[in-house]
Amino acid sequence: MNRTVLAIDIGSTKICAIIADIDEDDKIQILGAGISKAQGLKKGSITNIELASKSIKNALNDAKRVAGTNFTKAIVSISGAYTKSLNSSGIVNIPNKEVGLKEINRVMQTSLYNANIPNEYEVLHTLPYNFKVDDQDFIEDPLGMNAARLEVETHIITTQKSNLNNLRKAVRAAGVEVENIVLSGYASAIATLNSDEKELGAAVIDMGGSTCNLVIHSGNSIRYNDFLGVGSNHITNDLSMALHTPLNTADNVKMTYGSLHAPSNDLVELPVIGDEKTTHEVSLEVVYNVIYARVEETLMIIAQSIEKSGLKEHLGAGIVLTGGFTKMEGLRELAVAIFDNMPVRLAKPNEMEGLFDTLRDPSYSGAIGLLKYSAGGYAPYEIDVNKHMRHRNESMEERLTPNISNIAPGIGEDEETNINIRNSDVKSELASIASHKIKKDEPNLFNKVWQWATQLF
Repeated sequence: MNRTVLAIDIGSTKICAIIADIDEDDKIQILGAGISKAQGLKKGSITNIELASKSIKNALNDAKRVAGTNFTKAIVSISGAYTKSLNSSGIVNIPNKEVGLKEINRVMQTSLYNANIPNEYEVLHTLPYNFKVDDQDFIEDPLGMNAARLEVETHIITTQKSNLNNLRKAVRAAGVEVENIVLSGYASAIATLNSDEKELGAAVIDMGGSTCNLVIHSGNSIRYNDFLGVGSNHITNDLSMALHTPLNTADNVKMTYGSLHAPSNDLVELPVIGDEKTTHEVSLEVVYNVIYARVEETLMIIAQSIEKSGLKEHLGAGIVLTGGFTKMEGLRELAVAIFDNMPVRLAKPNEMEGLFDTLRDPSYSGAIGLLKYSAGGYAPYEIDVNKHMRHRNESMEERLTPNISNIAPGIGEDEETNINIRNSDVKSELASIASHKIKKDEPNLFNKVWQWATQLF
């Protein structure tokens, strides 16, 4: 049974909607795509819901026209702006001595419960990067193993609730409900990394128009993510100010003469801001100096972020650069110098059936990554924004209708109940029962109940 998905990549300069078919073998065939200029967004975040929804609707209408289908639900990307990340851990006992999906779900939920997440933030992704079975460390996949105890270390990505709600409102105003939300840097990593790079460790940097999203992938999972509110549009602004020329002219200069290779002394004639009938001559050396300074500064800030992560030694496959910014000539050579001679690769989205020539551009890595995520291209295990545990071997039916009751096995089938029940409530209830109903001469029974409850929840 094939299923059709709609992916909406909300970037800082453009919005891309793609409709694709995914078959039972998770092969993707693109049916239609629509692209529109992003309005109502600043540095990847929505600043005007009405304008943003119009941009989303324009991209959607184009995609629907090409594909000839209509949609009510979509998987959507979210910028790394206003995100916070933290690491957590969890441990559970395995009563039947065999690790199943319920046990993996339970230990991941425990790590999520143990995390200190601020009230104004909501979890986007809970990604395990280290499973431990009894005393055996760095287990790739614990499923089916015999064990008395299961531990996990997770990387939890959160974003401001207001940011998430504004995104949902803008998409809903365009006539589509949000089915799932994926961090844009995570989507770009899914679209560009190969299996060797995932295993060896790599930093994926999606360099867009107004933002740079950094994701460090190590040991087949995300270990670190960061966001920088700088992109290729800042080069345009710098050129406009330095050359005293209008923004649209500065953008043309960037596209035509923008290069990080050795500059020439040729002169170009440009209109002057405020009096576009008057022109003045500018040396291309000035253009080169302005572009070089901005790109160097951007790469140096990203290099500092990688140092700060403490994972630089884990980047065996080096740096993977993607996004529209990477079309700048000479970027790779400058990046190699700034990233201490680490391997640097300029990446386009991985090939797939029906991929339009336009979508082969590095600026569409995020959109293609959303499709791959829909086809099971996520980490081996993950708790998504809907609190649903995803795993690579889940069936198509599970992806289409996530079993929310898996969140806390045994609590109940009602979705709202499962989402809202907090383990702290269960613990406090047990404590209350203990204080009122457990007799003084039964301390051992209470201890057993309490130990069982803390392991279970």
